[in-house]
Amino acid sequence: MRKKYIFITGGVLSSLGKGLSAAALGAVLEARGLSITNVKMDPYINVDPGTMSPYQHGEVFVTEDGCETDLDLGHYERFTTSTMLVRNNFTTGKIYQSVIERERAGDYLGRTVQVIPHITDEIKRRILVAAEDVDIAIVEVGGTVGDIEGLPFLEAIRQFRMDAGPENVLFIHLTLVPYIKTSGELKTKPTQHSVKQLREVGIQPDLLFCRSEMEIPKDLRQKISRFCNVEERDVISVPDVAHIYELPMKLHAEDVDDRVLEKLGIWASSADLEPWTDLVSRLHHPTKTVRIAICGKYVHLTDTYKSLNEALAHGGIANGAAVDLVFVDSETIDIDDPSGALGDVDGILVPGGFGVRGTEGKIAAIRYARENSIPFFGICLGLQMVVVEFARNVLGLTGANSREFDPNPTHAVIELMNEQREVTQKGGTMRLGSYPCDLGEGTRAHAIYDAGTIEERHRHRFEVNPAHHAALQDGGLVISGWSPDRVLAEIVELKDHPWFLACQFHPEFKSRPLAPHPLFTSYIKAVAEAKRARQRGAQVATA
Repeated sequence: MRKKYIFITGGVLSSLGKGLSAAALGAVLEARGLSITNVKMDPYINVDPGTMSPYQHGEVFVTEDGCETDLDLGHYERFTTSTMLVRNNFTTGKIYQSVIERERAGDYLGRTVQVIPHITDEIKRRILVAAEDVDIAIVEVGGTVGDIEGLPFLEAIRQFRMDAGPENVLFIHLTLVPYIKTSGELKTKPTQHSVKQLREVGIQPDLLFCRSEMEIPKDLRQKISRFCNVEERDVISVPDVAHIYELPMKLHAEDVDDRVLEKLGIWASSADLEPWTDLVSRLHHPTKTVRIAICGKYVHLTDTYKSLNEALAHGGIANGAAVDLVFVDSETIDIDDPSGALGDVDGILVPGGFGVRGTEGKIAAIRYARENSIPFFGICLGLQMVVVEFARNVLGLTGANSREFDPNPTHAVIELMNEQREVTQKGGTMRLGSYPCDLGEGTRAHAIYDAGTIEERHRHRFEVNPAHHAALQDGGLVISGWSPDRVLAEIVELKDHPWFLACQFHPEFKSRPLAPHPLFTSYIKAVAEAKRARQRGAQVATA
């Protein structure tokens, strides 16, 4: 079978769900026995999202090979078995950087360097590289049709159809069919205009994914079909669903996979979606509920913690539990009495982050969890704040802090390692990607993973200061995960606590709904057990 390519574009406005649609389509095609990969092309000029504010871009997802990428790559990994790599995400900035470097090296032999063919050729080359070992590449074009930044990408995929052959390329356009409450009508005009713009750059969509609050009736599909030059059966209704993991079944019910395979000339086995059907059934029929407080400073935009939110949900599914997330702005926590913000939750989690803002509130939340036997999970900065809290309040090291927040602390328990001191460029220079970690026998971490060595993804600059390792362990903070050379502390935990563990890496990046990460599965189980124990204690007290 010749390699096939599916390009997904979007219209009208952003955040309609191109990434989720691309991921769910990948899941359905995998369920039919095909190997797939997903690619995200982002039109912004940043080389990658690593230096962008989470409020601008949401979560930065980190790949196995250490690339800071768009959060849609997290969707791709969660819905499919593919592992995203640096080749699966590129931006306008990365494309221009590559072309300019080649021009400076004289690779263009004196020719004038232009958008066509040099920029478009580089885009096409990267698509080919990303797709080299799969049956189908699903390529998402970021932004919306009409954005000036996206024009080179649209031109590149227009050319790609001619290069690869029309029988090997499929165009899907996702657009909005809004519901106007005052008139009680669904409106097709935005879709018509969006498709018109797409056709003006030379791309005729093969399928339309029409997003709406509700099912799109047959008469409106007929109308869209006529105005957009698309067969009626290729106008796909994609209404809101109760949960994103219903999307593969929804697309399959709309015969999307049959239409895609027919248009691309592919024969494949029938779809085996039973794992997804079972997952959704468990998701909708929990036997218990737990409340987890996420104590961070980016809580006003939940996409900042997208992978974390999903990983907690995965842990809940594995335990038959609904996970109710409570986002607590750590700047608002009363550091003398955190119970006002945290008194009604079953578990506390401090996620990753950067900068001093809100750190004292995180430290107060950690102390509250430690002293009140509330299951606690710290991730990346969360581990560093655990060490600061323990050093201050258990070891008595007044003034203990991270060098990140205080350039001259009395006790620098969190330190910038030597290789990071030499860094001058901000982008892509942290400890990034997958690193091995050795787990100590007899520790909670070892029991959870049931392994002696693991590999997890990192995104940070600062580390626990090795000069304080011995004192921390002597005081009762167990370092249960180490770098292979035993220089860096990767996991810390407390023994006499229902569940208190923090890791320097980001386990949420490797959690998938059909394969929940063991740390999240163990954490939610402990939270549920601690909640039951408190309820039993309360019942006994009132009896």
